[in-house]
Amino acid sequence: MSDIVFTRLSGWIPNVIREDGELKLTLGAGADANHDPRTFTFPIEEDHLAVIQDDLSRHLLLWSAVLPLCDAAGTRGPLDEDAAVALLDPVLLAETADVDALFRRIPWDRGRLIAHGADIGLLERGQVCAALRTATETSDGKRAQEYHANRRRAERGTVLGPLDAALLRYTGQYVHGATVPRRTPGAVDPALLPEVVRVVATAEQACAGMRIDRDPRRGKRATDKRDWERMAAAVEAAVRRAYPGLADDAVRTVGFLMCSEAAERSRNTSVEDEEAAVGGGAGKTALSFTDDKGVEKKWLQGGPRSAAAEFWEFVGDRSAGDNEVFTIEDEEMGEGIQLHFYADSVARVTTVREGVGGSDPEYRVEYGLVDGMGGYRKLVSTFVRGGCAALGPYGPWMPDVAEFERARRRRRGAE
Repeated sequence: MSDIVFTRLSGWIPNVIREDGELKLTLGAGADANHDPRTFTFPIEEDHLAVIQDDLSRHLLLWSAVLPLCDAAGTRGPLDEDAAVALLDPVLLAETADVDALFRRIPWDRGRLIAHGADIGLLERGQVCAALRTATETSDGKRAQEYHANRRRAERGTVLGPLDAALLRYTGQYVHGATVPRRTPGAVDPALLPEVVRVVATAEQACAGMRIDRDPRRGKRATDKRDWERMAAAVEAAVRRAYPGLADDAVRTVGFLMCSEAAERSRNTSVEDEEAAVGGGAGKTALSFTDDKGVEKKWLQGGPRSAAAEFWEFVGDRSAGDNEVFTIEDEEMGEGIQLHFYADSVARVTTVREGVGGSDPEYRVEYGLVDGMGGYRKLVSTFVRGGCAALGPYGPWMPDVAEFERARRRRRGAE
């Protein structure tokens, strides 16, 4: 049975409880194997309680010093109670100079103190007690996150100027560079916002007319990596020319914003509209689609969707690491194409002679190289409109497998 003796406004700051007549400090920290928060307790004395009640700074410093012990306990280990108790007198009862000296020797949670308002400059100089004069019971987690982000930048030699920082705040990437960027003008100092908008306008002009299409080979929502890289390169080059003083982080965040917005537009575009953009249209009247697992889908002209749109939907549903060969066949005309996504290649197959009297039909198979997803889209749309004969301009087409493999290795070496 335990009773709360002392607690502060913020429920995360350690509480003091009385358990079976004994005073204990209790705090939540870390998580167990099921990701539920862990709770740790260790005994304290009345003189420790008095300081905890009267001095927020010492209370926070104790919390900061104990947290590494909680981290060391992991998901199921016990708290090193002796080590925790050994911190009580040096943190709560010692003179200021001795506390500062202690924090130069022990591990402690810097972010926790920064979140509660500690002066960062004083912390960096080892004056932890003086740094906590500005401490508050309420926590600002974003302040600690920004501090750690700046530390990571400093470790790799990156220094942000005011415009660099404003651009990262505008895109929401000041703290986490992997966050999907968004336009957040309210996060920027109003004095810098016009310049930020001009940088973004430069980026928009650089990628005007460019697209990032979907890549069904990697799933229904995936986008074309080559399109992304092409747009990012164009944007970053233009921004660097116009603003040579910007840090790489700032240039990249603008490129990331442009690419993310283009990719999202593509995801919200119907497959039919995408195919119209690459010239998809009616031609064949009946086709069958198959994958490397033997699954087949039929398409007939007059349905709600074009053949190319239906095929890429089939690919998006079925494509996987062990399913990367897809075929489109016009059985009536005796021709088809087979797409090899794992090899950036395609085979066009035409029937030379039908099988007669139980004999096997004779086929002509010719191989060609494909330049990414855009190349596949053009081939599929062209085949749907005009069959294998219309694919001639997209060669060279090589009937010899050895010759094709040599060409494929040459291109791979060039890349």
